[in-house]
Amino acid sequence: MFNNLSEKLDKALHTLRGRGQITEINVAETTKEIRRALLDADVNFKIAKEFTNRVKEKAIGQDVLTSLQPGQLMVKIVKDELTELMGGDAEGIDLSGNPSVILMSGLQGSGKTTFSGKLANFLKRKKSKNPLLVACDVYRPAAIDQLHVVGDQIGVSVYSDKENKNPVSLAQAGIAHAKANGHNVVIIDTAGRLAVDQEMMDEISNIRDAVKPQEILFVVDSMTGQDAVNTAKSFNDVLDFDGVVLTKLDGDTRGGAAISIKSVVDKPIKFIGTGEKMDAVDIFHPARMADRILGMGDVVSLVERAQEQFDEEQARRIQKKIAKNRFGFDDFLSQIQQIKKMGSMKDLIGMIPGAGKAMKGLDIDDDAFKHIEAIIHSMTPAERSNPALLDAKRKKRIAKGSGTSIQEVNQLLKQFTQMSKMMKMMQGGGGKKMMQMMQNMKP
Repeated sequence: MFNNLSEKLDKALHTLRGRGQITEINVAETTKEIRRALLDADVNFKIAKEFTNRVKEKAIGQDVLTSLQPGQLMVKIVKDELTELMGGDAEGIDLSGNPSVILMSGLQGSGKTTFSGKLANFLKRKKSKNPLLVACDVYRPAAIDQLHVVGDQIGVSVYSDKENKNPVSLAQAGIAHAKANGHNVVIIDTAGRLAVDQEMMDEISNIRDAVKPQEILFVVDSMTGQDAVNTAKSFNDVLDFDGVVLTKLDGDTRGGAAISIKSVVDKPIKFIGTGEKMDAVDIFHPARMADRILGMGDVVSLVERAQEQFDEEQARRIQKKIAKNRFGFDDFLSQIQQIKKMGSMKDLIGMIPGAGKAMKGLDIDDDAFKHIEAIIHSMTPAERSNPALLDAKRKKRIAKGSGTSIQEVNQLLKQFTQMSKMMKMMQGGGGKKMMQMMQNMKP
């Protein structure tokens, strides 16, 4: 996510780090490089120029030139300005209606239908809502079927009527169905077009006027860069929507749309799509995103995801097993499953400060645990609970069964043994001793 921009901004700010004396010329050179990085990220020229002018003014106004750590102060100024440019504070979604009506808008292919499902899943899991998806795309072949598939995936009801070709009456019938069946949120999936046209705008305006939604969300593919920003402006002029949803942000290495869109339409980015799975959706936090762009990670989001997947009962059970020295591969496998539920490996690594930079050039695969899982699944239940049973003959069988080498099996066993020892040490009050050992290892 935003890899190219992060790299270029890092290079631009690197020139200031470690310098005892910084001049106005150095600040001017750095801001020029920052502007170039933003333009390469497909940020509008006017926005990039205004941004760097503000950074330059603040840098000189805040005595960066005489600061003890001018490079760090400059990074802080850039971070604060990026946060402000992307909206400042995270914006919530209005769920005040009974039922709350959320209207989706956007071009064809922007990911409206998939995001409708993701939002329904988000509201069901995190807000304890009972959502209803309403299929109002009467033009795209199989659009209604797609919404039903999405609804089945997440266990959310879908209202549709293939005989009705009037999107306005479909939306009204959907809301009536929600009221009659106890649904407190209605998400209306509307038709998109391949380009902005008057007929589409008139249709969605008519739906808006008929159902008076609490929230109108504009869904846009972030990978289209400045085109996304221009489309958002066209839709906002007609619909006056409440917020933006950026999909496919996990594949966007530039980031121009996320940085520019708030300045152009003056509407907040409310949600971001971070992957293909139905739970790959996040509330957009400008400050956290600024941290990630500048390579500082996003520890808060990482902790939040970990807490969502944390199973207290399972943790207590594993704790007892560690204390009795009975931690086995089944327990190890359950820990891997919890990590996988947190999201894609690329996304998780991007949240760890400095990890993205350290692992630059490495291909981080979402199937990073695949060969480990294959090795564990090739063990018998007795071997998984008691790894001491694994002799040369058994290892050979496991390697053959998992499609891996004996070296890989040995490596996993070594890592498992080290991890078990470390967990045992932490359990037995050896955390202090361990910290001391680590301090003694420092150069």
